[in-house]
Amino acid sequence: MITYNPKDWFTFIFRFHKADTLRKLLPLIIGISVFSWLIAFLELNVFRLSENSHVKNIISMHTLLSFVISMLLVFRTNTAYDRWWEGRKLWGSLVNNSRNLAIKLHSILGHEEKADRSFFRRIIPMYASVLAHHLHAESTRLALDEKEHPELRNIDTNRHVPNQVASMMIQRVHRLYEEGKIKGDQLIILNAELQSFTDIMGACERIKNTPIPFSYSVFLKKFIFFYVMTLPFSFVISLGYIAIPVVAFIFYVLASLELIAEEIEDPFGGDENDLPMNKMASNIKKHVAEIII
Repeated sequence: MITYNPKDWFTFIFRFHKADTLRKLLPLIIGISVFSWLIAFLELNVFRLSENSHVKNIISMHTLLSFVISMLLVFRTNTAYDRWWEGRKLWGSLVNNSRNLAIKLHSILGHEEKADRSFFRRIIPMYASVLAHHLHAESTRLALDEKEHPELRNIDTNRHVPNQVASMMIQRVHRLYEEGKIKGDQLIILNAELQSFTDIMGACERIKNTPIPFSYSVFLKKFIFFYVMTLPFSFVISLGYIAIPVVAFIFYVLASLELIAEEIEDPFGGDENDLPMNKMASNIKKHVAEIII
C-alpha cells in the first residue's frame, strides 16, 4: 500500500506513480483525441451540423446521460471502497485477536511450559502469514520457510492451508486441557479467540471470491465508452477544436474512476493500493514474540 502525506497537495499534482491511471489510459486518450479531431474537422469544414435544428436534441441527451453516468460511477466507487475498507477492518481484527490470544496464553501457560509457549509464539503469527498468501490472487500455495516454521512439515499445501493452521492451534489447546494445564473456563475463552480467526478468514474469502456482478461491470464500461464517443458531436458545435482536449479530459476522469474501483474492489491482490497484508503479518509476529516470551 502506498504511504503518503495527505496534506502535500503540490506533490500529488505533479507526481506520477506506477498505479497512476494516466499511464494506463494514455493510448486510449490519444485515440479519443484523434477521433474528436476527426469529428471536429468534419463538422466545422464539411457537414456543418450546427446549422441543423436537431443538434439541440443531442445536447439535451448528453445532459440527461451525464446525470445517469455520475450516479452509476458514485455507486461503483462507493461499493469498491466499502470492500476495501471491510478488508482493512478484518485484518485489523486479526491483528487485535492475535494479540489477545497471545496475551491470554501468556497468562494461562506457566513459564515452565516452554514447548507450548514456543509453539504458540510461532503458530499465531504463522496463521496471518498463510492467510496473506492464501488471499493473494497470484498465489494460493504456501511460500513460507520451513526452517522458520517447522510446523509446515505437517501441512498439505494442496489443501486449505489456513484451516490446517487453525486446526493445529485448536488441537494443541484441547491437548493442554486434557493434560490439565488449562481449565474449562479458560478453554471456552481460548476457543472463542480461535473461532474468530476462522470467521475473519471466511469474511476475507467472501470479499475475494465475490466480485462485482459481471453484467454491471460490463454495462458501465460500455456506457462510458459510447458516452464519450458521442461527446464530440455535441461539444464541437459549441467549442470547436477546443472540444478535443475537453473530451479527452472527460474520458480520463470517467475511465479513471472505473479503474480505481477495479483496483480497490479486491483489497487482497498485489496492486500498490491493496492492503499490506505481509506487513501486518510481520507486525503480528513481532508483537506476539514480545508477549509470549
